[in-house]
This record gives sequence, C-alpha cells and structure tokens, in this order.
Amino acid sequence: MSSERRVDHLVVDAVEGRFVVAGPDERLDLDPSGLVDLVARREADRPRWVWDTGGVYPHLLAAGVRVERAWDLRLARALLRRAAGVPADLRDPPPDAWDEGALQADDGLLPFDAAPPPSARQEHERQLRVLDASDRAGALRLLITAESAGALAAAEMRAAGLPWRREVHERLLAEALGARPAPGVRPPALEDLAGRIRAALAAPTLNPDSPVELTRALRRAGVQVDSTRAHELREVDHPVVEPLLAYKKLARLHTANGWHWMDAWVRDGRFRPEYVVGGVVTGRWSARGGGALQLPKQVRGAVVADEGWRLVVADAAQLEPRVLAGLAQDRAMAEAGRGRDLYDGIVASGAVATRAGAKVGMLGALYGATSGEGGRLVPRLAQRFPRALALVESAARQGERGEAVHTLLGRGTPPPGDAHRAAARAVVDLDADEAVLRRARALARDRGRFTRNFVVQGTAAEWALCWLADLRQRLWRLGDGAVERRPHLVYFLHDEVIVHTPASLADQVAEQVQAAAATAGRLLFDRFPVDFPLDVAVVERYSDA
Repeated sequence: MSSERRVDHLVVDAVEGRFVVAGPDERLDLDPSGLVDLVARREADRPRWVWDTGGVYPHLLAAGVRVERAWDLRLARALLRRAAGVPADLRDPPPDAWDEGALQADDGLLPFDAAPPPSARQEHERQLRVLDASDRAGALRLLITAESAGALAAAEMRAAGLPWRREVHERLLAEALGARPAPGVRPPALEDLAGRIRAALAAPTLNPDSPVELTRALRRAGVQVDSTRAHELREVDHPVVEPLLAYKKLARLHTANGWHWMDAWVRDGRFRPEYVVGGVVTGRWSARGGGALQLPKQVRGAVVADEGWRLVVADAAQLEPRVLAGLAQDRAMAEAGRGRDLYDGIVASGAVATRAGAKVGMLGALYGATSGEGGRLVPRLAQRFPRALALVESAARQGERGEAVHTLLGRGTPPPGDAHRAAARAVVDLDADEAVLRRARALARDRGRFTRNFVVQGTAAEWALCWLADLRQRLWRLGDGAVERRPHLVYFLHDEVIVHTPASLADQVAEQVQAAAATAGRLLFDRFPVDFPLDVAVVERYSDA
C-alpha cells in the first residue's frame, strides 16, 4: 500500500470521551477541546478525516469548526459489504459496532453479539485492502467519497437548521384546522368533518380515524371498498366521499406537522431534522423523526429566509429517466431530453402521443408495469429507446433469478430473503403444487420489480450525492466565516436542495447550483451527452418556489 495514497488521511477514534488521532507518522490522545484545536489547525493542510461522521463532526460544528473532506467508516463498511467487484472472501467481515444501524435483517447477520470493534485505523486499513482487491476500485472510491461528503452535509444542515417561522406555521394551522385543541381532542375543523362523515354514514359513534370502523361503516352504507385509501375512495359515488377525503388530508396535517410536531422539532427559528445518509437500500436518504423528507405544501409557507437572506430552491427535472439514458448509453433518449423537457422530447420522437403518456410510460418502464396504460405504452418506448428499456429489463430478470444487481458506481442489492430463496427452490422442484409455484413466481416478479428500479434509483442517488458534494464546496468558497454566515445548504430531498444565502449572493448561488449539477453529470457519465437541467428559484419563502 503506497504511503502517498495515505499521507492526507488522519484517522479519528472516539474512546471513552477522548479522541485518538493517528496519521502516517503521528498518534495523539486528545480531549474534546484538544480535538477541536487540532482539526481547526490541520484543516489548512486539507486532510481527509477518517471517522464516524455522526459521532465526531457535530461536536466540531458546535465549536465552529468545519472540515472539507472525510471518509465515513460506517457508510463505507455498509457499501463494501454488497459492492460490485469485491472478492467474496473480503466482503463480509464479522459483524461489529461499525455495522450498527447499517445491516438489514435479510443480510442474515442480525442479531449479533456486541464484539469489540476494530479501531478506526484497523477498519480503515481493512477497507483499503478491500478496495485494492476490487476490480471496481475507482468507482467505489468515488462512491465512498461522495457518500462521506453527504454525511458532512447532513451534519451541517442539522447544525444550521432550515429557517422556520413559528408564527407563520401557527397561522397556517389555525386557518386549516381552527384553534389549537387540548391534548387528545380533535381540532374544530376535524371535529366538524367527523360529524359530517357520521351523518352521511348514519354512524353516530364512528371514529373516522379507525380504518376498521370506517370500512365497516362504509359497507353498511352500501359502499363496497377494500380499503379506506384516498385513491380508492375517489372512485366512489357517495355523499361521504367529499368530507372523508377532506378529513384525511387535514388529519394528516394535524398528525404529521401540527402543533405537537412544531413543539418537538422547531427551536430558535429552525427546523433541525436528523438525516440518515444512505438510509434507504438504494442509497437515498431517510430521516430519523420529524418527517424531513415529507414537508407538505400546506406548511411550506413557514419556511422563510432570514431578513436580508434568500432561499435558492433547485430540483433536477426528470432525474431518473435521464440517469437511465446515461446508464444505458441510450443516445436516442439522451437526445430527447437535450435542452428541453424530456417527456416533451419523447413525444417529439414519435414514441407516444402526449406528455402525460410519456410520463406514464416511463414510470411503467422504471417500475415494471405490465397492465393499464403504463403496460400498454412500455413496448412503444422500447421500440424508440431499446438500450434504455433493455437495461431495466435485464436488471429485472437478474432479480427474478435471485442475482445481485449494482448501480453505476457499484452499490449492490441486499441478498434475497428466505422467502425468495425458498420460492426459487420450489420452481425447480418437480413435485411442487400449482399454488406453491404461483407464489414462487409472484415473489420472483416482486424482486424483479425491485432490482429493475434499484439500478436507476440508486444511480440517481449517486448523481445527487455528487451534486450535493460539489455544491457544498462551491458554497463555502462564496463567503467567509462560519458555515451559517455563508451560503449554506439547509435542505435535501432526493433531487432537490435548498440553499440559505445572503440576498447579495443569491444569483451567484443559483449559478453554482447549476454548475455543480453539470459536474455531477460528468463525474458519472463522462462525455456521454446527457443533460441534467434544474428548475431553480430564488425566493423568500419555500412556498413561492
């Protein structure tokens, strides 16, 4: 292993309230304030800090210290367990504390005894050996680098917080729900709708929050439904539908983003969610509490920039279909989206007649539609864009056979669960009865739909990570002082970011957001001519974007 590759790595271990920092030629044992001083001093050398980001970086941010580069050992451990091109004998180290929160039950590794984990330095050395042995080392290094940068961004977004006006949120809730109720009591608007629902169904004691009670009351009233989901209720012709749909919408607001949510999650004019980087198997983020990835339009008016500041809101247009074009190197599909709305380009290609049809057909291709309008349109897209459709079909067939599939940079699928493995055995069992075979085929199709989408959604997540990582550095170079005094990221949702910026720098931020998207495209697809256009708005409040 060459020393040149490691010279910029400083490995940080947290040990019983102290920190051990090891470099190629040094080893320091520091208390928390000593770590802050060291990192602040050494950042000028642009090292890569090797650590558990979630366990170390918030402490540094609280002291006003920001770092440029990191290698997150927990995220890298999870990636390398399933990564493409990793020899089987190096893929699965014994489970230990570096896996906490990262393993899935289907891995067959949980539960496990809490064995003492290797030190951060030992784990880093092991990960480098795995990469040395992989035939996809370059791509995997880029993925680990991007995901580690995402972990830094997530910690910074939590520290800075999303600007949130409590008084505006309270007004929005009052307008929609009425006065704040006592605990355990419905808001006035919900109580009024509950009364209308009971009257329409002749059920004076009905609790509309109970799906079981509601389904029974609907059936007694002659409304035959299998569930109380909104999409099914919209197909019903009955006076109860209008107040029931309104109730569901307001109940969701009250439960997910009502007064209790505001008390729990909004402090000092900021919403500070805890993002979970790579929390979804495809590499998308999730959130631990607070519903950060589901901020409904009803409350976005409360997201207001500070005085003299602006919000730059940007989202990637048709990200997953464009990623599919790049993955498959499908020039016809890439050309359809060149400099314009991709779905309009698909219509112009002659594949389908309307933009709505193009969207439905593409979703059908990405999610495996075999019936309905999506299923009808998929073959037409396959004629016009054969490379793109062949790629997702191949991923689906691999999944049905129980094989792993991988994203562009090498993130892999979890292994099939016990049910799928048993089904695969049943398919080749000559004595299996027809009911077992039907179940086996259904499970195979389910996994095929998962792997079909995994390769595209996972690669789109990689594009978004590269976008976020590059944008984070560009924003830092625009200002001076601490993170929250410069333009800084405050929100991330799959293919959307919000930057909080001094108003005087808003136009420059918008330019850098676009430039970072172009960089992400080049990192993943080199010179292949696929565009990643953004919708960018500079606003004072999120609801105006």
